[in-house]
Amino acid sequence: MNKVVPSSNGLERMIRQQVMDRGISDPRVLSALRIVPRDRFFPSESAGEAYADRAAPIGHGQTISQPYMVALMSERLDVQPTHRVLEIGTGSGYQTAVLAQLAAEVFSVERVKPLLDDAFNRLMDLNIRNVHFRHGDGTVGWPEAAPFDRVLIAAGAPNLPENLLRSQLIDGGLAVLPVGPEDDQMLVVVRRDGMKLHTTDVCPCRFVKLIGQEGWEAEKK
Repeated sequence: MNKVVPSSNGLERMIRQQVMDRGISDPRVLSALRIVPRDRFFPSESAGEAYADRAAPIGHGQTISQPYMVALMSERLDVQPTHRVLEIGTGSGYQTAVLAQLAAEVFSVERVKPLLDDAFNRLMDLNIRNVHFRHGDGTVGWPEAAPFDRVLIAAGAPNLPENLLRSQLIDGGLAVLPVGPEDDQMLVVVRRDGMKLHTTDVCPCRFVKLIGQEGWEAEKK
């Protein structure tokens, strides 16, 4: 059982003004946002920025998504209590923790080891125990745990990662991810229908690059 953390005034104001006022109404998503203390996913010196209406840097060239985007992706993913979810891009672990309130199990993959370690420690401190972590190329997924009911990708892919979705998403399952060039991405919902992948555009967005076999090449140092 995941530990419930009382909602702060700043958190409640964030949820009402940035999330509910923009049309997010799923009660389970709103409850998850209230349970997960967003400020715990920021360094202590910048915890005051936790409820701001924007993405924020978390180091290693990565970011924590703005609250509305986390809520929007979670709502569009339509996660049910029995579902197993594959998350690609653990990052700070905030989206992971929200998914953990909605799903039976979350399998989260992150390629930046220090971020993964910090996210693991945060979720352990919050007594969230239904998440499995892996360090590696997220676009490869988690083959031995597949198939998944849902897939959430928290980084921008240049093209739809078709191999991953056809091989690891259940028939009829949903994925939510940003797709497109670095400066012109579209958040899409993907439904798998046999070997076909049907996409629906949600809204323009901007995420960090998805690096890996079905993503962008890593920049050479």
